[in-house]
Amino acid sequence: MSKHKTNLDPRALLDLLKQSSRYRITFFIVFVGVVYGFVIYQVYNLSSPPADPNAVTSDVTNLTPHIDKAVAQRLQSLQDNSVNVRSLFDKARNNPFNE
Repeated sequence: MSKHKTNLDPRALLDLLKQSSRYRITFFIVFVGVVYGFVIYQVYNLSSPPADPNAVTSDVTNLTPHIDKAVAQRLQSLQDNSVNVRSLFDKARNNPFNE
């Protein structure tokens, strides 16, 4: 069995370095692209963390409208007492997006 031994010749390394110097701009552009890609990937991961289910639940409960009971009773009494107001309420219930 013969052992394959690799010797690094300094002249061969210099020749390889000289040949690769022609592509130094290309290597630099690829390196910068990889660095920018990594930074963009990290920014994307950090800007969209997974949502906490407890936070989502509390946000949804905060969105429900709360009407003061006194205001609701006042509106109900106005609706009951006035024919014009009652017709406005009925019209708004049937088509809430009409002005």
